[in-house]
Amino acid sequence: GGGGGAAMADGEALVSVDYEVSGKVQGVFFRKYTQGEAKRLGLVGWVQNTSHGTVQGQIQGPTARVRELQEWLRKVGSPQSRISRAEFSNEKKIEALEHKEFQILK
Repeated sequence: GGGGGAAMADGEALVSVDYEVSGKVQGVFFRKYTQGEAKRLGLVGWVQNTSHGTVQGQIQGPTARVRELQEWLRKVGSPQSRISRAEFSNEKKIEALEHKEFQILK
């Protein structure tokens, strides 16, 4: 801790956000690429396929990096994917990361 005087810059504050990506996102290595991109950005969280053909998960890390992954989920994805929509919800500031790494969940 320490005094509240040295607040972190907003881009450095930790946030947690849930996401769900729709489109052709299963069977195209979407989860593997998402994990790779998250690790490159130093983010933690998880990604998994849903039973209704989307990919969902959670991202945690510094705000600026989380924004980068959100852009990537919206526009890039894996090379063979076709993203029609990326929705983000439950965004909140967190005091500490709740995950050790970025995992692919079955």
